[in-house]
Amino acid sequence: MTEHRVISLDAMGGDHGLATVVPAALRILERRDDLDLILVGDEQSLRQRLREHPQWLEKGRLRIQHASQVVDMDELPSHALRFKKDSSMRVAINLVKQGDAQAAVSAGNTGALMATARYVLKTLPGIDRPAILTAIPSMEGHTLVLDLGANIDCSAEHLFQFAVMGSVLANAVDGVARPRVGLLNIGEEEIKGNDQVKEAHRLLLDSPLNYIGYVEGDDVYKGGVDVVVCDGFVGNVA
Repeated sequence: MTEHRVISLDAMGGDHGLATVVPAALRILERRDDLDLILVGDEQSLRQRLREHPQWLEKGRLRIQHASQVVDMDELPSHALRFKKDSSMRVAINLVKQGDAQAAVSAGNTGALMATARYVLKTLPGIDRPAILTAIPSMEGHTLVLDLGANIDCSAEHLFQFAVMGSVLANAVDGVARPRVGLLNIGEEEIKGNDQVKEAHRLLLDSPLNYIGYVEGDDVYKGGVDVVVCDGFVGNVA
């Protein structure tokens, strides 16, 4: 039996806010009967948007959590963290911390999202920084790539931690028993790369991860690797 889960959704975040988030929320409720949603944002605006869809509120699969503030897309993460404590983003993350939701989703300000999540939820033991990950289509299905912009300057240890997180996710979500992990570099030769990449390479070689060595940009699309690790600057550009 599939486990029932609750997701808190920042209804005000993103370039289009409610106009995009509410229809998306209704669509996922129609497609997935194992999910309930908490829409977080201005209650009056949300109820107005949901007037023609009262069944989801009546069934209890959708509820509204009021939040009086919104994090702007160009707002500094530090400002959002200090002065937007009742933002839809912050409240959605708080619901996870309180145990009312198992995950929070936001299309809003990425920097503020990462900073707020790290502050409220903390990181797992042995992990210093969160990372942004996406699945990029490949000839074998898809390749998980991280980091995509949360961390511009990364130490070798950070890259190693990203590899651990990516490997765990590939196993838990994609069902890959021994995910193949590659470190993005300008070539596959041992002599190439900056000091951080070379040191991360050594750390990965000594780890129990299924590390296959350096990979190049085209390997992301060709397949042959399940998880590709890089710093946030390289990942965002790529």
